[in-house]
Amino acid sequence: MNLHEYQAKTLFSEYGIGVPRGHVAFSQSAAREAAETLGGTRWVVKAQAHTGGRGKAGGIRVVDSLDAVEEASRALLGSKLVTHQTGPAGLPVSAVLIEEPSAIRRELYLSALVDRATARVVFMASAEGGMDIEEVAADKPDAILTCSVDPAAGFQAYLGRNLGFAMALEGEQITALVAIMQAMYRLLLEKDLSQVEINPLIVTGSGTLLALDAKLNIDDNALYAHPELMALRDIGQEDATESAAHEHGLSYVTLDGNIGCMVNGAGLAMATMDMVRLHGGMPANFLDVGGGTTADRVAEAFKLILADHGIKAVLVNIFGGIVRCDLIAEGVIAAVQQVHVKVPVIVRLEGTNAEAGRAMLAQSGLAIISAADLDEAAKKAVEAAAA
Repeated sequence: MNLHEYQAKTLFSEYGIGVPRGHVAFSQSAAREAAETLGGTRWVVKAQAHTGGRGKAGGIRVVDSLDAVEEASRALLGSKLVTHQTGPAGLPVSAVLIEEPSAIRRELYLSALVDRATARVVFMASAEGGMDIEEVAADKPDAILTCSVDPAAGFQAYLGRNLGFAMALEGEQITALVAIMQAMYRLLLEKDLSQVEINPLIVTGSGTLLALDAKLNIDDNALYAHPELMALRDIGQEDATESAAHEHGLSYVTLDGNIGCMVNGAGLAMATMDMVRLHGGMPANFLDVGGGTTADRVAEAFKLILADHGIKAVLVNIFGGIVRCDLIAEGVIAAVQQVHVKVPVIVRLEGTNAEAGRAMLAQSGLAIISAADLDEAAKKAVEAAAA
């Protein structure tokens, strides 16, 4: 789960990481009031959406009058912000963050994330932070500095000093960097985050360090332990089908193809999508119904797949281990009957009670195409989608 910038900055402040003064607003009048509260003659109006690249997409505007604050807020609120990360559909903007401007001497990059390959927290930093950090990483990988934290020892100050020296910081700036990294490490562990990112971390005109932006990713598997974070979830920023799948305990990711896939097990789901691609097709989704699924869950999964009106065929690939194939067949039959499926449905069942499941499908009287193995199922799905 992601947080908005203003939510992440609230957590930063709680952990002692410096951020610019600012207030969130959900209407243009509230934006004007926020600017009046901050005082001054210039303000930054920042669209709140779960995406990077907001500045390049016109989602961050510097204005020099209260009327301009209101005008910028009016233009952003209720709009769709389209960036290189969102795709053409964009993300809705329902809030803006009004901040005081900062005097920027330098822009740095700093993040902490969980590296599953080494089972450690890794810090990444660069003296070339800002909007083009992706290009820096691609074109000048040596400009990206890293250090890992030994879980037994925890974060040590020398790690921050080493990164500080490497980024040409000096004196109190290095001390401040160490404190920020210590706070990021504590925040990541205590809130079960998968990433904490500051881009840019600026050196101000007075030489202090300030988090000009903030991005937090929360491990969904830990949300049960953090109801205070779960309360910050903005469903409007999420894919509607993926959100609905989450409510039913399903793992769903929307893709760009036209062949709906329903599989039990993440590994089998990946193999199924690979086979679809091998035969020249394009998967419309990743959908794992889980190892202990029920007929009702299968029916809900089917409805989610068919909610995509671009679907030309549905491929059901089930290997019955914990889950029984006859229960899967029952769910498929129920779903096809309930939603009046108009596209070909290809089903491959193997494993526990597979013969019983196949018999149920054959006796259902429904136009369901059976397949003996995954290769045949994928081939038939691609052919059906192209027909």
